[in-house]
Amino acid sequence: MRDAETVTFGGSGLDRAAVLRGKPDEMARHSASAEARLLPVWRGKPLFAGEGAGWLALDHPIVAEAREAPIFLGLDDGAARFALDISPWEPDEDPETLGAFFDPSEQRHPSLAPDQRFAELRGLMARLTRRDAELVATARALTGWHATHGFCARCGERTLPGKAGWQRDCPACGANHFPRTDPVVIVLVTRGDDVLLGRSAFWPEGMYSLLAGFVEPGETIEAAARREVAEEAGIRLGRVGYLASQPWPFPSSLMFGLRAEALTRDIVLDPEELEDALWASREEVLEALHGRHPRLKPARPGSIARFLLERWLADDLD
Repeated sequence: MRDAETVTFGGSGLDRAAVLRGKPDEMARHSASAEARLLPVWRGKPLFAGEGAGWLALDHPIVAEAREAPIFLGLDDGAARFALDISPWEPDEDPETLGAFFDPSEQRHPSLAPDQRFAELRGLMARLTRRDAELVATARALTGWHATHGFCARCGERTLPGKAGWQRDCPACGANHFPRTDPVVIVLVTRGDDVLLGRSAFWPEGMYSLLAGFVEPGETIEAAARREVAEEAGIRLGRVGYLASQPWPFPSSLMFGLRAEALTRDIVLDPEELEDALWASREEVLEALHGRHPRLKPARPGSIARFLLERWLADDLD
């Protein structure tokens, strides 16, 4: 697929500078640079300024709210970029929507400018530049991993961040733990001019997307696609092929976008997996993308599902 890496969070050419992670002196030099910046993340919500990422100087007062040391993300045109988890900060109000599939609330720290606020990444991800999208996705995934992996899986003792935030080390047994990425297949299943769509019960009303599921141990992505589609909708697949991938930091997945030809059409729904599944024509998908379909709402802009559906409509999958 010619434009596979143009998907949101796709490769922007960021220099991750992994060699610097184990060199404290070099990291200190980059941190001291006037060009270095950090991105605060509060309970999974990155800081935004307007519609862009809210980068701050490393000596900003908000650093006092941090859970642990900043995490090194890489070099952006030679300037260091860091993420900082400030989840311990308590705003005046905790919204009831916090932690929901989509949280529309925004939080403003008293030390920030009026246009700077913590907001749900799903709502703004398609508006970020390619570089900021890659950096923000990495920041959200890494801060989320640190927040949920504070204890050693081998001995149970509390771990400490190491390698500039790219591992956690156990001082008791010496084990090293590394950020995880969960492989997920998402499948553009077609039969003739129709595409298979489904929806989960916890999604926004009317939203439909491509079928997806986690890859199991010992399984290829093609086998996972066949299994997931069969389990969720009772559809058997023929040829399965790769199209594109997308890092999906909700919380830490790598989405493998695949296309497949359906050998069967009758849907047998698994209600524990999906609330509904259906075949939609090109015309129906186009109407949904333009907000004119009476029933279907499309996958969110910026998602690989939306990316693949738009290219399917344009006959641009090769």
